[in-house]
Amino acid sequence: MRNLVRLLRINRVLVNHGLDDIVQATHLFRPMRLIARLSPGSWGAKKQGPRGERMRLALQELGPIFVKFGQALSTRRDLLPLDIADELAMLQDRVPPFPSSEAKAMAEKAYGRSLDDVFDRFDDEPLAAASIAQVHKATLKSGEEVIVKILRPGVEAQIRQDLDVLHALARLAQRHWPEARRLRPVEVVSEYEKTVIDELDMMREAANAAQLKRNFAGSDKLYVPEVYWEYCRPDILVMERISGVPISDLDTLNAAGTDMQKLAENGVEIFFTQVFKHNFFHADMHPGNIFVDISDPSQPRYIAVDFGIVGTLSSRDQHYLAENFLAFFERDYYRVAKLHVDSGWVPPETRIDEFESAIRTVCEPIFNKPLKDISFGQVLLGLFRTARRFNMEIQPQLVLLQKTLLNIEGLGRQLYPDLDLWKTAHPILRGWVEERVSGKYILQRLREQLPELGESLQGVPELARNLVEQLADGRFNLQVTVPQIEKLRAEQMAGRKQQWRAIAGASTLLSGVLLLIPAGVPLWLAGTTIAAGIALLLSARS
Repeated sequence: MRNLVRLLRINRVLVNHGLDDIVQATHLFRPMRLIARLSPGSWGAKKQGPRGERMRLALQELGPIFVKFGQALSTRRDLLPLDIADELAMLQDRVPPFPSSEAKAMAEKAYGRSLDDVFDRFDDEPLAAASIAQVHKATLKSGEEVIVKILRPGVEAQIRQDLDVLHALARLAQRHWPEARRLRPVEVVSEYEKTVIDELDMMREAANAAQLKRNFAGSDKLYVPEVYWEYCRPDILVMERISGVPISDLDTLNAAGTDMQKLAENGVEIFFTQVFKHNFFHADMHPGNIFVDISDPSQPRYIAVDFGIVGTLSSRDQHYLAENFLAFFERDYYRVAKLHVDSGWVPPETRIDEFESAIRTVCEPIFNKPLKDISFGQVLLGLFRTARRFNMEIQPQLVLLQKTLLNIEGLGRQLYPDLDLWKTAHPILRGWVEERVSGKYILQRLREQLPELGESLQGVPELARNLVEQLADGRFNLQVTVPQIEKLRAEQMAGRKQQWRAIAGASTLLSGVLLLIPAGVPLWLAGTTIAAGIALLLSARS
């Protein structure tokens, strides 16, 4: 019932902001359109204004999950009309704040004492407000300038309610949407749930920041602020306050003479280094979370904040992704198709030659442009349309990476429209793949796994002795489990149970018949009855 109420509210908000076309295009809302139109909330005048503004206001009204969706969309100016992209960009750092009195009360409750006893200064006016939390400037008693990030009141309950709605929609789609098998909405929502719930834990965010800082220690491309662990709590994060230019402030960056090409290329290099070298990547790289240190404009350095969402990949996914990137830009379409089959991303019965031809049809026209003009966003949209024909399934574990890659590319093109993503990424990918097949890497992996291998080998003599003893005594029993055999065995066991139930029932019936035979009944009649009972038992057991 609560989910239905929330769905009706989403419908009402969209209609009130004049976004009826979205409601009409969304199949899952169609059964509720009549109810929504009859509800008093939809009788008032619809909000007027530019469509981008109406979309932004609707997302803000719907809450954190929808705000984050708008943030992700805002970075793709090459895929969105500019008026919509400009408005959605305001969601990155202009979400309305909650009262500072509530923020201070939450902080004092977490610390168990007055803020005057914790900080030398705590600013009432928020520095920034986002969908999950807001940030205040403060000064520690020891003099360090810090930021204090505090969760929004009630945000967890609201997010969990929206997640319930998303799960309900995903289950409906799983049952009734023909594309559900390929797009796997239930698994995608489950993957997103883990990400957004993790973002509510400030201690986890602090740990993410500390790991990323270690990974880029001494780097001249990325700086990560210091975490002040003794002041962190599950709903409060305290970090070093940084000074930099917002990445979206292109006028200031250009006025300072910033090397925009280097800045854009460094962003791509940072992303691919995180994904393939560190296997730990910042997965919320929208412009509101990125600043630039321009103390040396010729060597600009990124400063990252907001580490609530990070991603990792399995070795298998890393390998297939790197090989796919390389094969794609080398126009080896057969290799791309085969990698998709080998990785299990498309069904094993897919004909590689047919899939290769379809990929070539999408990609070849794109490669008639200079590489700097190729948009990953457009390529992905084309490949998604092609993949539908071949029942390619969405890989939930890769959704976060795909979103981050699109964000990075969109951001890079804003900084430097002539960005050649492939020119920057190719050396990193090629080096990573070659390193993986080098003797040095293989020896390193063996050395890392040697302790575990040694522990396993210690048990080999005992296992061998037991095996020899069993063979000598004739007690050796080899068991092989085959799924089909196990299924047949289970069916046989079920059949035997049914037979014994029938035998028990027949026995009871036979006993009752014998007891009901009156005294003086001819022997031949009693014998016939008993014989019939025995026949019944035998037929039930066979």
